[in-house]
Amino acid sequence: MSSSYQGFTAEERAAMKDHAQDQKKAARRASRADKAAQDLRDVLAKIAEMGDSDRVMAERVHAVITADVPALTPRLWYGMPAYALDDKIVCHFQCAAKFRTRYATLGFSDRAHLDDGAMWAAAFALTEVTPEVEARISALVKRAVS
Repeated sequence: MSSSYQGFTAEERAAMKDHAQDQKKAARRASRADKAAQDLRDVLAKIAEMGDSDRVMAERVHAVITADVPALTPRLWYGMPAYALDDKIVCHFQCAAKFRTRYATLGFSDRAHLDDGAMWAAAFALTEVTPEVEARISALVKRAVS
């Protein structure tokens, strides 16, 4: 049996480096308030770096989540905007450019309360964020933290 495993892709290695940097930054922060403020700045800076389509979607996703579920705190997770409850990631936005995919993704961790029987979606493809999509994101994130 031959193995075709070639190791991690360049994108996967970059995501792991981003995660390590995120962890180092977090460890250096003195107070919880300082950490929250810097985490927000980091998320907004990461969103600002994105290409046009990804940036517009990330801005809308960020606005919906922070307005509708203020208990979630923004922070970076593997170099992506993410939103945590009690320091545990609940959901994250992954831009299409990050892994050269054809759509961005709104993903949910196992901490999200989205269970629906024996099988449920844990990630959603995004090609644009319309008012209808914003309403669905809001409902999903509210349910995730309920």
